[in-house]
Amino acid sequence: MLKATKVRLYPTPDQCQSLAFQFGAMRWAYNFALNWRQAAWSESSERISKRMLLDRLLDLNVAADTQWLKAADSQALQQSVIHLDAAFRWFFRRQGGYPRFKSKRGKQALSYPRRVKVVDGTALYLPKVGTVRAVLHRALVGKIKTVTVTGTPTGKYDASIRCDDRQVPPEPVRVITGDKITVMELGLSHLAVVSTGEKQRTPRFVKRASENLRRKQKSLSRKKNGAANRTKARVLVAKAHEKTANTRNDFQHQLSRRLIDESQAIGVETLRVKNLLKNRKLAKYIADVSWGELVRKLVCKAAWAGKHLVKIDPWYASSKTCSCCGSKIESSPLSVRQWICSTCGTEHDRDLNAAPNIRQQGILKLKSAGLCVSACGGWHKTSILPSVA
Repeated sequence: MLKATKVRLYPTPDQCQSLAFQFGAMRWAYNFALNWRQAAWSESSERISKRMLLDRLLDLNVAADTQWLKAADSQALQQSVIHLDAAFRWFFRRQGGYPRFKSKRGKQALSYPRRVKVVDGTALYLPKVGTVRAVLHRALVGKIKTVTVTGTPTGKYDASIRCDDRQVPPEPVRVITGDKITVMELGLSHLAVVSTGEKQRTPRFVKRASENLRRKQKSLSRKKNGAANRTKARVLVAKAHEKTANTRNDFQHQLSRRLIDESQAIGVETLRVKNLLKNRKLAKYIADVSWGELVRKLVCKAAWAGKHLVKIDPWYASSKTCSCCGSKIESSPLSVRQWICSTCGTEHDRDLNAAPNIRQQGILKLKSAGLCVSACGGWHKTSILPSVA
């Protein structure tokens, strides 16, 4: 399996300048390739392949006006062009947006496909940069495949080390106990409503940090462009945003780990987040809960642990279907949190009613995949009984 370990880097001032140059070279190569592809298509409808981009990159290294590229790592430059080609492939498959030009502001990154070494367990050797002090908080298992170095607007440097541990992924369980199936209904007032009745309240990360962000952003807006105080204020704003993102990321890791450890199979509803963000009244809160990132963490952890994750059809009306009799109401706006079934007369909580429906759909998907799912935690199997004389 391929697993990535993120470590913190502490470069010296000279190494920071070298990293800044490497970031700039990678950014220039990416933007040059993107501009060439756009111009070739708009002028003559010509398609530029990855091989053509890599060959053009070699020509640029010997050109008179771009010889400064020789000071950059050649394999990292090639990797930036490969990333552009991958971005276009994702775009044509409708798995991502159209590639955009990289800016010198914001997070910077470069990838080393090889030649990165761990030095004495306390540092990393990066080509064209040198030996950079690093905090390797855990042992790296397996062979290093790629290393991605990132620089944040707050002045921090991280390295994501992806290793191949040469281990076979665990075989997914074939027999699933009924009480080990966990189903989540995602929402805004409650981030996740579990089929067991547990409601995980939304922490509201942005709301808790809104006053601090507002104060620092107002201070930044008063500073003059190019002044040293504006740079200091910009870093303070970036740190506030970074703390909010780190808090959300840590919360999602803990929640996803607990759900995976307690279950053999997890069912989640599939939400069209891109369409939901068009609601200008709820877009800020939808982006804050980050449903897609939580599901992505569940998918990764389930694959590592040999568990099953089932995604329910987004058009399945889990909130409008009675979990007792199966009847369906015509409409259920978000403002309606409680409703009574007209067929059986059962009073339902909107979120608690959706979880059993999603659980039933998840069990059907698991059975259709050929898995053995027990009923209510007990073992059921057919048997032939002798006839009574």
